[in-house]
Amino acid sequence: MPIEIKMPALSPTMEEGKLAKWLVKEGDTVSSGDIMAEIETDKATMEFEAVDEGTIGKIAVPEGTEGVKVGTVIALLAEEGEDVSSVAEAPVADAPKAAPKKDEAPAAKSEPAPAPSPTPSPAPAPAANDGDRVIASPLARRIAENNGLDLGSVKGSGPNGRIVKADVEAAKAGGAKPASAPASAPAAAPAASAGAKALLDERIPHTIEPLSGMRKTIARRLTQSMQEAPHIYLTVDVKLDKLMALRAEINSMLSKKGIKVSVNDMLVKALGKALVDVPECNVTFAGNELIKYERADVSVAVSIPNGLITPIVQDANGRSFSAIAQATRDLGARAKEGKLKPEEYQGGTASISNMGMMGIKQFTAVINPPQATILAIGAGEKRPWVMEDGSLGVATVMTATGSFDHRAVDGADGARLMAAFKDYVENPLGMIA
Repeated sequence: MPIEIKMPALSPTMEEGKLAKWLVKEGDTVSSGDIMAEIETDKATMEFEAVDEGTIGKIAVPEGTEGVKVGTVIALLAEEGEDVSSVAEAPVADAPKAAPKKDEAPAAKSEPAPAPSPTPSPAPAPAANDGDRVIASPLARRIAENNGLDLGSVKGSGPNGRIVKADVEAAKAGGAKPASAPASAPAAAPAASAGAKALLDERIPHTIEPLSGMRKTIARRLTQSMQEAPHIYLTVDVKLDKLMALRAEINSMLSKKGIKVSVNDMLVKALGKALVDVPECNVTFAGNELIKYERADVSVAVSIPNGLITPIVQDANGRSFSAIAQATRDLGARAKEGKLKPEEYQGGTASISNMGMMGIKQFTAVINPPQATILAIGAGEKRPWVMEDGSLGVATVMTATGSFDHRAVDGADGARLMAAFKDYVENPLGMIA
């Protein structure tokens, strides 16, 4: 009896996803751990591994299909000794049907072709190429696309000749052949939906771009946040000179280990310490209940292609600056590669978003539900400042704005958190004392 391969739940909140690409075809033999497909969730494009061994007897959901519900049968796997042709003819309940390709009439139903006679295996191709399909990781494809590289000319070093990041980087350095434009006419742009037509000004040149699963989730969650959580905003100016001086000393000591602490790493710890000092802000509003956390797990906003993700620095209040630096580098790199595990970006007790590196002086951030607190960090800049002795001088100052869910956090408690955060940044030895 064939084994049903079902659409997996790749995150606790995932209800449906897009079957972005199949990396196997009918007739291929797979073993446990082999990469079978790329699935686009609400947060990232992730690889789907085989659990059982066998032969792909039938692909029930074609690649590119959106809105595939978790638990839907997407393929059938023939076990050892099972007739693959009988599996290919087996019906699959509720499987999404493939839409006919543009300018292509539906093919007439025909009897299955007889199995071909064995032929000698051809010599290995220079790239992981199966007909017109190149087997490559999502990151490798993205890098190749951004650099105009033709994946067909890249030799893969991964399993079964799969092209990985290192292969594309090496090809880029060695001058691989640029991707050529297809000979056929470009595909027609997607037609505007009824909602888009109602807003569209057709006098202006335009394109219609369907939202990715991630962008849909961002839109839904932030709309929910602004509609359900009454935001209150509190702003403070924070002097950075002592923190920057301490950072220089720390980095001098860590240079031999190849670790470099950023200002943002130190701000993550300052927020973590402040959240523990003011636990009234380290909470989640849950209807008739209030969840209070005893540890500060700080979500750090990271911009990635097509969206935003918030990997979590666990125990930000208790970790050293160097440990936070290593965690943020690792999480940030894997976030951009789409390699984060769900537990690494879902949850957390509060968030921090730093746009100072982009030159933004001040902004307000939308609360990341179900959290109740998010801190928006602006750029540090030289400003006139009244010194402790009353004299007028120049200091490096940044503006920080806290957004709080007023259902859970009173304004006075939010003000206490901002004061605690300011004190840790302006007196950073308090974070390591």
